[in-house]
Amino acid sequence: MINTARLHSDVSRLSRETAMMSATIETLSTEKMAAASLCEGWSRAHVIAHLVSNGRSLVKLIDWATSGEPQELYASRAARDAEINELAALPREELVKKFQDAAAYFAEQCERLSGDLAVEEVDLHGKIIPATSIVALRIAEVVIHHHDLDTAWTIEEADPDSQENAVEAAVRTMRVKNAPGMTLVTEEGDEWVIGDGALKVRSDREGLIEWLARGQARHIEADGPIPELPAW
Repeated sequence: MINTARLHSDVSRLSRETAMMSATIETLSTEKMAAASLCEGWSRAHVIAHLVSNGRSLVKLIDWATSGEPQELYASRAARDAEINELAALPREELVKKFQDAAAYFAEQCERLSGDLAVEEVDLHGKIIPATSIVALRIAEVVIHHHDLDTAWTIEEADPDSQENAVEAAVRTMRVKNAPGMTLVTEEGDEWVIGDGALKVRSDREGLIEWLARGQARHIEADGPIPELPAW
């Protein structure tokens, strides 16, 4: 069972991060939505569509955590991509409304995590995630994809705990993709180990998110050559 106080804190942070992203989205015209994002091959509309799609699909992780029955988020990668493309092609107002509706639906479903959980962990594309961290997972993707919109908003504006959630999500991805061995140390006092932890890498949380998620190494310092990372 997730601690009720922690759940409410996580849901509150998710609401804050989502509201900030929603405010950013509202400033985007149809033309700006069609512009490229930091996600290779995706427009800003595709990034928003992805969050719409995942806002509903991640509820299946809540189903898994509360029932104990494993769930597949999508029928296939092709089905996922087709759904995102379909959503991204919607008129601007419809896509904005779907983003808001998906966010509200996920937040509502999170309340189910306040009861006894049937399993301690769930599996997201090979990444093992504590069932108590499902809300933090959604926070992480909102923060990272808000950054991907490439607007005036910066990760620095996210809550410090939300930044930590985003780094943890990125670290899980690097581990499952067999990234080079590193020990990541932040100015905030965090430490994460990937692989054998051989190379020490330093930055603040914002710098690590930019690097781990999108390969931007401008704020990264290392005790050796900065390694190439696997694609997100």
